[in-house]
Amino acid sequence: MAYSFETIGIVHSCYKDKFAIPRQAGLVTASTASIELQSPFNDIETTRGLEDFSHLWLTFVFHRHVDKGWNVMVKPPRLDGKQRFGVFATRASFRPNPIGLSLVELDRIEQDGSRVLIHIKGADLLDQTPILDIKPYVPYSDSLQNARGGFTDNIHEQIFTVEFSPLAEQQTEQASKKYPQIREFISQLLGLDHRAYFYKKIDKSYATKIYDYDLRWTVKDNTVQVISLETIC
Repeated sequence: MAYSFETIGIVHSCYKDKFAIPRQAGLVTASTASIELQSPFNDIETTRGLEDFSHLWLTFVFHRHVDKGWNVMVKPPRLDGKQRFGVFATRASFRPNPIGLSLVELDRIEQDGSRVLIHIKGADLLDQTPILDIKPYVPYSDSLQNARGGFTDNIHEQIFTVEFSPLAEQQTEQASKKYPQIREFISQLLGLDHRAYFYKKIDKSYATKIYDYDLRWTVKDNTVQVISLETIC
């Protein structure tokens, strides 16, 4: 059977490119995003009581992967491509139905005329991601102390030291006038290793788009050097 669903909201996110988005929500707590509820769901009454919860479950669409097919087996990137698992044992985006689940922190709810915005923190969502559903995180049932994490139990995030070049320092200082948390955000984001396993032994620079900027950096050993933060024209 086939089902169809309406988009209830659209994400406005600091992540403008897929590359360098954290592989899970909550890893970069300084990231910011908002969900703009779409008509006819943009009634503030749909969020009544939601402000009493600290975190939300978001069901969303991997909209860049629609119609691109799916894979039976997946190589989780955090295992450096050395092992394969069934797609249903992973959170890979190439799924039979390209649907994701994300746990985010609720910041605040804002009404601006006909617009209803749910501001969130720690998201791992690409800009313009369609939201299918929003549910409150319920600690007494959603947190399971004895749960097993499969292959993820043996994975530990490698945290890099992040340094800013003189140019990047100057540019980040300027950007902080508009985005006060941007230096902390960049440090948290690039402290994670986003490289595909086949690039880890290659000396190259990397780039992605965040907010209104092109962010560029290099990686050497356990240190990230932020090269520049150029305004997107």
